[in-house]
Amino acid sequence: MASIILNKASVEDTDIVQKLGIQTFSETFSENNSEEAMKKYLEKSFNTEKVKAELSNPDSLFYIAWEEDNPVGYLKVNTGKAQTELQDETSLEIERIYVKKSHHGKKVGQLLYNQALETAKNLHKVYLWLGVWEKNERALSFYTKNGFVEFDKHTFVLGDDKQTDLMMKKMID
Repeated sequence: MASIILNKASVEDTDIVQKLGIQTFSETFSENNSEEAMKKYLEKSFNTEKVKAELSNPDSLFYIAWEEDNPVGYLKVNTGKAQTELQDETSLEIERIYVKKSHHGKKVGQLLYNQALETAKNLHKVYLWLGVWEKNERALSFYTKNGFVEFDKHTFVLGDDKQTDLMMKKMID
């Protein structure tokens, strides 16, 4: 495997982030959700205008993981008002760490997580937080291994399906 390089994304990367988002979200969740719910969620969450707006938001940062000229995963973190829930000025939300299935187990997710942690430290944040689907055992294991603990739950809507996300946080040393 060629080495993985992370690059900060900008609005010029809209198409790449959009395609990566659709592919990785589908690979992660299609098996456990209806085709209709997935279609509705993907159209709402990854349409060109929404992705462009997210990439243009100064309180959101995206990083793309590249293997040579192939994008294999990405990270989205939020501060301030861009955070989906807490909007605590002392925190950084990891909204998305997604990696193509072809690159699972190759430490791409760990590189993206390390970037999130470094970003939080550079921004002088006190803690990281995120929501993760209670049935996504792979992600739950990953975040627990990286020192996150559950502190709450919230509802995540996929299509018309209400699901439970575990909210997890990690204090930054």
